[in-house]
Amino acid sequence: MATAFWSVNVIQHPRCERPSIASRKPSSAFLGSTLKLRFNPPSRSNFGFSETLRKSSPISAISDVFEEKKQKSASSSSSLLITKEEGLEVYEDMVLGRCFEDMCAQMYYRGKMFGFVHLYNGQEAVSTGFIKLLKKEDCVVSTYRDHVHALSKGVPAREVMSELFGKTTGCCRGQGGSMHMFSKEHNVLGGFAFIGEGIPVATGAAFTSKYRKEALNEADCDHVTLAFFGDGTCNNGQFYECLNMAALWKLPIVFVVENNLWAIGMSHLRSTSDPEIWKKGPAFGMPGVHVDGMDVLKVREVAKEAIGRARRGEGPTLVECETYRFRGHSLADPDELRDPAEKAHYAARDPITALKKYMIENNLAKEGEFKAIDKKIDEIVEDSVEFADESPQPSRSQLLENVFADPKGFGIGPDGRYRCEDPKFTEGTAHV
Repeated sequence: MATAFWSVNVIQHPRCERPSIASRKPSSAFLGSTLKLRFNPPSRSNFGFSETLRKSSPISAISDVFEEKKQKSASSSSSLLITKEEGLEVYEDMVLGRCFEDMCAQMYYRGKMFGFVHLYNGQEAVSTGFIKLLKKEDCVVSTYRDHVHALSKGVPAREVMSELFGKTTGCCRGQGGSMHMFSKEHNVLGGFAFIGEGIPVATGAAFTSKYRKEALNEADCDHVTLAFFGDGTCNNGQFYECLNMAALWKLPIVFVVENNLWAIGMSHLRSTSDPEIWKKGPAFGMPGVHVDGMDVLKVREVAKEAIGRARRGEGPTLVECETYRFRGHSLADPDELRDPAEKAHYAARDPITALKKYMIENNLAKEGEFKAIDKKIDEIVEDSVEFADESPQPSRSQLLENVFADPKGFGIGPDGRYRCEDPKFTEGTAHV
């Protein structure tokens, strides 16, 4: 397998005009991009702006150690980026995520799920590309678009679907719902409803790993934490504070930006002064990398380097994955703001279709093997729905559990029973 090397890259949005390339020696092709090194950002005139972005300074996004990987890549003995076994595992995980989310849409519109449900369709290469390289002891911190992250980390489809149905057999006993997937067993430390909430949690988890290894002398504790978040989150304070702490303490964490170009209905290019998020890494003393988030093979190559670097104690990395969600922000979003041409452009770059094509063209697998996986996943997803539908609803006595740290607090009366069991519970509770 070819060893990955990282280089500088700038986002090229499909609706932006391609600017001229700065006059300098051409860079080696960046892993995950078809573009050469460019320092003049794209125009935003097509997005309702008459002005252009200010010119960027030529900032190095990589450390010397990553620069050295260019030589290793050139001398690699194999041009294939994945083995057959790895490819089929990756394909199966991405298909599971896609089919699961498609089923969620059906169940939501049938009234089986309540509240907001944010689907991951189109972004599977990011979840699979990173999480399938982790060990069970490694941690994942997600966002409100968290179903597929949980599935990739090994949480059974039955438990995820049951949680979406609000049933006791869910991974949070039905109390978390769509935006709060959690599994202690699989080290999924939660989805978070508000942007940026999970980044401090992930930073704390990474600190725990470092503390156990260096302060408690647990030599074999090389656990890594992945923090997933979107482009809109990168304008929040928690993001910058945690980048600073992670760099200062050389924490074993990878900050993974799932830049799907839209923060709900706001274009990333309209809301961010410098849309090249990867640049924020070097500003805090860590590598910043941009990768094609619609290509799972390229995501995996970058993920291997970032995860390996964290596991070796070399500190954090900021990885910007340029991806795209195929559906609206949530299932309540009519998705009328995005240009149909933009959606069609990314739909034609479906990461699942691209991986399948790569494996067939390189004689790594046959059509029949993919069909067998598709059938297997269909059965798993159907089974998860049947299991969730037949599972029991939580009892009323569970209503106030895990709300207060003190189990004898507001939710429990003097007689030791839950107040919610009192028929008059909702009457005059202001004095309590």
